[in-house]
Amino acid sequence: MKKLYKSRYNRKVCGVCGGIAEYFGVDASLVRLLTVLLTVFAGMSIWVYIIAAIIMDTEPNECAW
Repeated sequence: MKKLYKSRYNRKVCGVCGGIAEYFGVDASLVRLLTVLLTVFAGMSIWVYIIAAIIMDTEPNECAW
C-alpha cells in the first residue's frame, strides 16, 4: 500500500513537493512549479503548504537496524 510521506532526499524546504512527486511518480520540479503557479495566480495560500509540512510524516529510513 502506498503512503504519502515528506521526502527525505528530494527536498528544498520541507520535502512536501518532493513527497507528492514521489507518490505520483512525476518530477519534483513540476510539482514545485505547479505549487508556485497555484500560489501566485490561483490564490492557493502558503498555509496549505505549511499545514501539509506539519501533518505529513517524514519518509522512514530504508535500513532497519
